[in-house]
Amino acid sequence: MVTALSPLQYQKQLRLQEARRLILGQAIDAATAGHHVGYDSPSQFSREYARLFGAPPLRDIARLRAAPSYLLET
Repeated sequence: MVTALSPLQYQKQLRLQEARRLILGQAIDAATAGHHVGYDSPSQFSREYARLFGAPPLRDIARLRAAPSYLLET
């Protein structure tokens, strides 16, 4: 697969997607999920998460949980 991302950007995106999965699937808080995927700073994690998903973790997860399940299927 070819992406327009640098290897570092790709790795960051994977880490943030994994954190999102953890928050949704295991109901852990954002700081713990961020730490689990390698972020030492909760504020850095939150900034990068919001940059990728368009909202900070709490708001994004609330939006996902409120969405009809058919919108979440890919």
